[in-house]
Amino acid sequence: MNVYAIRAIIQFELGRTWRTLLQSIASPVISTALYFVVFGSAIGPRMTQIDGVSYGAFIVPGLMMLAILTESVSNAAFGIYMPKFTGTIYQVLSAPVSAMEIVLGYVGAAVIKSVLLGLIILATARLFIPYHIAHPLWMAGFLLLTAITFCLFGFILGIWADSFERLQVVPMLIVTPLTFLGGSFYSISMLPPLWRKITLFNPVVYLVSGFRWSFYGVSDVGVGASLAMTAVFMAVCLTAIWWIFKTGYRLKP
Repeated sequence: MNVYAIRAIIQFELGRTWRTLLQSIASPVISTALYFVVFGSAIGPRMTQIDGVSYGAFIVPGLMMLAILTESVSNAAFGIYMPKFTGTIYQVLSAPVSAMEIVLGYVGAAVIKSVLLGLIILATARLFIPYHIAHPLWMAGFLLLTAITFCLFGFILGIWADSFERLQVVPMLIVTPLTFLGGSFYSISMLPPLWRKITLFNPVVYLVSGFRWSFYGVSDVGVGASLAMTAVFMAVCLTAIWWIFKTGYRLKP
């Protein structure tokens, strides 16, 4: 394995993050902090507890997941799209670097940024809302697994996109709405039976539920189901990436 190539790609991508720190880190942290202020500090004390957890604390895992999903997809997609846009992707493909090493470099850099963002948001939440983490190791595992899975999905999106408009359409019109409807701000047990069954087809429900369980020991679906759904989605993404490099889809003329 060409460790030097992987490290070079990661360092290049992280260097771009530090140059655009306001957009890459500060903007999503400030946006999430506003949710903590409005829904946690202002509205939260007036809401009833959900499964024995105060509303302000209840939404912390959901808001973290909202930020991590959107930023993971956007970071990974933009990271691989820019070499395509500038034409430097052909230099990467012609270098003595395997497909796995390319994926490890670009996806690895996006995962580092997403996990760092999640930890900053977690620390920021403490300023506004008291919360506890019942299973810290499980929390770290869910955080890392979710970041890896959606960075892989973002990598696929970046290869598929042929314009900046297509690059943004999936995070804005699909990922964000699914996260809002996936139990970030509420428990799906509060929904009518029909809508509860429909909501179970939303894959984000399993991510948010499993992540919330690691905080408070309560969840809408079983932890095993959350892990299984995440693993299935990751397997689908890895299969799609394997096919992309095998066929050269939108990578080679």
